[in-house]
Amino acid sequence: MDNIEQLNHFIRSIVGYDQPTPHLLEIILALMLSFSLMCLISAVYKKTYRGSNYSQDYVHTLVILGTVVSVVIMVVRGDSATAFGMFAAFSIIRFRRSVAQSRDIGFIFLAMAAGLGVGARQYGLAVMTTVIICAVIYVFSTADIFAPMRLSHFLRIRVTNDVDYDTAFTQCFAQYLTHHELISVESIQAGMMTELRLNVSLKDESHPGSFVAALQQLNGNNRILLTTAASSLSMSE
Repeated sequence: MDNIEQLNHFIRSIVGYDQPTPHLLEIILALMLSFSLMCLISAVYKKTYRGSNYSQDYVHTLVILGTVVSVVIMVVRGDSATAFGMFAAFSIIRFRRSVAQSRDIGFIFLAMAAGLGVGARQYGLAVMTTVIICAVIYVFSTADIFAPMRLSHFLRIRVTNDVDYDTAFTQCFAQYLTHHELISVESIQAGMMTELRLNVSLKDESHPGSFVAALQQLNGNNRILLTTAASSLSMSE
């Protein structure tokens, strides 16, 4: 135990952690730590991003922002006059980017919080909170927690008038779909046929052919049109 305490004291004396102001070696290590945490945050952002407007510029901004915040906090720490001046300078700076998603703002605050922790010399707090929050974000994204029910396809079915479409496809829908919603019923071909339009969600989106084949057996090989819906469109919209 004494050896561990002596080692900790030795490391702290070399780094200069016990001093009121950080030494050059501590500043270098702090910047390296801040940069590493920003890279972790950026990697999680890239891994969990699901939109179509991914911006490499935004990810680079996260790295720069968090690292610069660490430097700023080191500069103003313990100097109220300098801190007030830096606050005034930052108050006139705006984030020059149109934030498309709310989660982008969350990652900005996460990067700033990690940078603040490192700049305030709370290295353990900065590391633990960043790692835990990034892990939670990754788990939530991978498990698709709190996701809305999304439709995967639009379905159009043509049936003859002798087909009871209210019950004819019930078993087929139960086998292949997680959700279906009837949108419209239209009489076509001078009243000889009926066309149904539905929003559907396939259980297995990689094999839509088996679903179409099952439907064709039920509607007498009449026309069936299955088209992919937009990935961001949900059932509630």
